[in-house]
Amino acid sequence: MSDSKGEASAVPAASKGSWSSFLKSITSFSGDLSSLTAPPFILSSTSLVEYSSYWAEHPSLFVAPAHEQDPAKRALLVLKWFISTLKQQYSSRNESLGSEKKPLNPFLGELFLGRWTDAAGTTELVSEQVSHHPPITAYSISNKEHGVRLQGFCGQNAWISRSLTINVKQVGHAILHIDAFDEDYLITLPPLHIEGLYSGSPFVELEKSTYIQSSSGYTAKIDYSGKGWLSGKKNSVTATLYPEGREKEPLYTIEGQWTNTFIIKDAKTKKEVDKYDSRASPTTPLTVAPLEEQDELESRRAWAKVAKGIAAGDMDVTQREKTLIEERQREMRRKEKEQGREWQRTFFTRVESHAVFERLAGKIGESLDVDKTGGIWMWDAEKAAKAKKPFGEQKY
Repeated sequence: MSDSKGEASAVPAASKGSWSSFLKSITSFSGDLSSLTAPPFILSSTSLVEYSSYWAEHPSLFVAPAHEQDPAKRALLVLKWFISTLKQQYSSRNESLGSEKKPLNPFLGELFLGRWTDAAGTTELVSEQVSHHPPITAYSISNKEHGVRLQGFCGQNAWISRSLTINVKQVGHAILHIDAFDEDYLITLPPLHIEGLYSGSPFVELEKSTYIQSSSGYTAKIDYSGKGWLSGKKNSVTATLYPEGREKEPLYTIEGQWTNTFIIKDAKTKKEVDKYDSRASPTTPLTVAPLEEQDELESRRAWAKVAKGIAAGDMDVTQREKTLIEERQREMRRKEKEQGREWQRTFFTRVESHAVFERLAGKIGESLDVDKTGGIWMWDAEKAAKAKKPFGEQKY
């Protein structure tokens, strides 16, 4: 079995019938694609709430801007770090799992907590499913030693095209803050589409453009493209960094592939000033607490039996355990409605407005549709101070 571009099939022989039926079902499907039941071999045992960790699997790049005195070069380091995260966010699962898999849909209140420890010190992750309808994940990634914190929230609106391509518009944003310069960077999220459904080897391709706007007066525009029928390379990226409002006067340019190598050049001299090769940049492992020490709301403990069923290819166990979780969640929502109360988030709070976002978003034409994100979600230091880490008795 191969698609129209000649891609080799990744569909096991025993699963071709169920895959064909799945393809037929999605061509006529309307509604939330996340609710579709996919064949076992395309299911992931990882919850979507874990995806926040892909932002910081290279902690040294994450904290590097905090040690650059020149604001333009600092903005460039932020841009370099961001592009370096794209492979982890949108392609790393293809390498480890063979193709893009359908993740588990997080339940309201689900948590994923962890830390990276390396030459950059300790970088901590808190990810929480703050909304179920619409599904939204909020996250905070921080390195206190270097004074860097990334906060944001994200959701996806997905639909299927006639060409059997899944199109995804990401909603939400991220804001990077650097204490040493009291500086903020607003990061917008790329649209994407999932190709390779015919062959059973789905993969992500980014498209269109995103921006990084700094409070110090610099703008980065990132353009994404893929391989066309006649030209182009898969996972291509180009970017320019320029003084705010002066797009035709770039300071630096970037060109390459976000899955492999990209080159940074001085826009005036055209000389190479830096290069990033993802293949020569190993990631730092994320450490999470052992399952027995995790809270019941923590993702890997909550989904352990479902994950075991998926790993064994046992869809009876997978569906039974998944249904138990879903029914428990529905019962909790029913009781909350009867009692006139709302689920209390552990680390994040919904706010009416966010001054930093509003100040920077207007410079790049960005806006926020709170109906699609369930509100504006912010890290709540008071809540965090009451929450214990999964590592000893320290506080967040």
